[in-house]
Amino acid sequence: MPAPVIAVCCSGEGTNLQAIIRAIRRGRLRARVGVMVSDNPGALCLRRAIAAGIPTVVIDPRGFGSREAFDRALSRILEKAGARLIVLAGFMRLLSPWFVRRYRWRVLNIHPALLPAFPGTHAVRDALRHGVRVSGVTVHFVDSQVDHGPILLQEAVPLKAGDTEENLLKRIHRVEHRLYPIGIDLVLRGRVTVRGRDVRIAGR
Repeated sequence: MPAPVIAVCCSGEGTNLQAIIRAIRRGRLRARVGVMVSDNPGALCLRRAIAAGIPTVVIDPRGFGSREAFDRALSRILEKAGARLIVLAGFMRLLSPWFVRRYRWRVLNIHPALLPAFPGTHAVRDALRHGVRVSGVTVHFVDSQVDHGPILLQEAVPLKAGDTEENLLKRIHRVEHRLYPIGIDLVLRGRVTVRGRDVRIAGR
């Protein structure tokens, strides 16, 4: 039986994409990346995908009159690839309500904080400025609000004296790269049920 197809959407360096590729190669994640989509033609993630033999597509958001128009074009790419699950890996776009409804509970995201604390694009910086003792990583389903959807997995990352944004982010990335493939695998194996904000994982 062929491995289930996922699509990865990425705007930047693609370190979580690389972690997914590595998990697949090592047999820890039974999946195939059918397409890697980016909204940034200069993104390093494109080179990572090409090096791994993954088909890539760049969609320039400036060519669309609305967020939904962009998302409809993205949807056509995902459908053509046969993606069962859409994995956001540093995809710096807010998805439209149309897209979220169409792919309800089929879109995963990863965030460098213990949501609902510190949503948004500067989570690590915000955590340091707030003086928290613990930060972490959240794998969650995507809904129509930013960094808000039902939580699948979380893991804490304690702060250390003298932490900077750079070294805390490195430790958070190490957790992300391990935790995200686990979350993807749980969903693809059919072990996850979502009812409202209640996420149940069979066997846990």
